[in-house]
Amino acid sequence: APGGLQHETQELASKRVDIQNKRFYLDVKQNAKGRFLKIAEVGAGGNKSRLTLSMSVAVEFRDYLGDFIEHYAQLGPSQPPDLAQAQDEPRRALKSEFLVRENRKYYMDLKENQRGRFLRIRQTVNRGPGLGSTQGQTIALPAQGLIEFRDALAKLIDDYGVEEEPAELPEGTSLTVDNKRFFFDVGSNKYGVFMRVSEVKPTYRNSITVPYKVWAKFGHTFCKYSEEMKKIQEKQREKRAACEQLHQQQQQQQEETAAATLLLQGEEEGEED
Repeated sequence: APGGLQHETQELASKRVDIQNKRFYLDVKQNAKGRFLKIAEVGAGGNKSRLTLSMSVAVEFRDYLGDFIEHYAQLGPSQPPDLAQAQDEPRRALKSEFLVRENRKYYMDLKENQRGRFLRIRQTVNRGPGLGSTQGQTIALPAQGLIEFRDALAKLIDDYGVEEEPAELPEGTSLTVDNKRFFFDVGSNKYGVFMRVSEVKPTYRNSITVPYKVWAKFGHTFCKYSEEMKKIQEKQREKRAACEQLHQQQQQQQEETAAATLLLQGEEEGEED
């Protein structure tokens, strides 16, 4: 029936990229909700892993790939196999980034194991309150194929990306405290403008989303507590200073008492003579 056609998914374009012994398929598709990109990795054994990206996320993903390509080009030679771990496990990530968009998270890690360097991309989907996240899908791009993969992705975006008037939003920023980094990124979706505050540590990442309508309240609350903590710390400093002053006074009194006692003892001894 014609009414059922709107629920069908139409494939608009497809590209294949071969890297080492892996095949990667990039498919632009469209359904009633709009255009999106599916990336499939097919290994030598025929195993498949798939990622799904909206076209707007695909644009950000393309830009991140450029950052990873630049970082990879600046790296020195790989660590010799005899110094690497005996097992075929990746070591600490050489560079990491992550994207959070609506109910999906994308983790990107440039890693290295005995087979070489590769970009691991993992996607998880939040199924809703109380349901947690799905196990997620992971693909691994060998590093020497990153440019070819990025170029294929960029061509599909150029040809099939949805032209939207970009919302004028403030630039994101970040700050570093000890071993943590906090990222402040402004975005927009169908619900309006929001700020995503992400806390990133070497082994941990978490984020909250704050709607624009409560930014002023958030800011006021932070300022209020900042002022309260300043007052508390000032009182603590004054209390410590008062304690130190009292201690010095007591010490001085003890010294004066001891001196007076010695003087009195000297006078008594003089009278006895």
